[in-house]
Amino acid sequence: MQKIESVSEMRTVAAQCKAADQTIALVPTMGALHAGHAALIAVAKTRARAVVVSVFVNPLAFGPNEMFPNYPRSPDADLKLCEELKVNVVFLPAAAELFPRGYSSYVTEEAVSKPLCGVSRPTHFRGVTTLMAKLFNLVRPDIVVLGERDAQQVAVVRKLVADLNFGVEIAVVPTVREADGLAVSVRNRDLTANQRMDALTISAALRRAQEMVGTGVRSPDRVIAEVTHRLGQRLRVRVIYASMVDSTTMEAVREITPGKTLLAIAVWIDEVRLIDSVEL
Repeated sequence: MQKIESVSEMRTVAAQCKAADQTIALVPTMGALHAGHAALIAVAKTRARAVVVSVFVNPLAFGPNEMFPNYPRSPDADLKLCEELKVNVVFLPAAAELFPRGYSSYVTEEAVSKPLCGVSRPTHFRGVTTLMAKLFNLVRPDIVVLGERDAQQVAVVRKLVADLNFGVEIAVVPTVREADGLAVSVRNRDLTANQRMDALTISAALRRAQEMVGTGVRSPDRVIAEVTHRLGQRLRVRVIYASMVDSTTMEAVREITPGKTLLAIAVWIDEVRLIDSVEL
């Protein structure tokens, strides 16, 4: 396994892979790797000869009141896991390597990124798309592997790839859940035992929505009312949004279309922000 920290070396290694006619899969992460990331890497290994895992806490993805310095970082553990999973390359650049002093160029997506998380985190997806564009240029992946839990991010990256003709395939891996149903997330480690019990209402609400649609309910208002009622029964839970949207455009829908409609949820559990979603 190669550990790469510089832009120039990453560019060189990517060129060598291309010259050797090796398919490249990119797994972009912010580090603090967990079982969800391991699932992404496992899929990447089935799809490509060379697997590149980027580990980078993206400063552009954080708003002015968000805790970028406090975001969990575990580079040694991340490298150990990647080695155990037989990753080919770990790209672990410093922030100054990707965004040096004086950096002023950004890539924005102006439609899919606007609703849901885009309302409360208006600069977040600009940071995501800018970093993705840079990674696509440096790593030159044939495939990028993303997690289903971050449904809006998946949709934004799909639009970025289509609009800017990157020629990258998007592979989406189903959400990995813990035994109690909570979606695996780096934020889970911040939850106390009581907070975690309250957080379980998120997956329970998603399951209830699936049950309702399975019995023929097609009204978004009815499903959202049930979901918000369930979430509201926990005192620590503050709903940021619970929305029924088109899974491609992230636009609100008037009727549920099975296989094309997404229920997306974001909540605060005290001071911990969690997201989850399910395609209905």
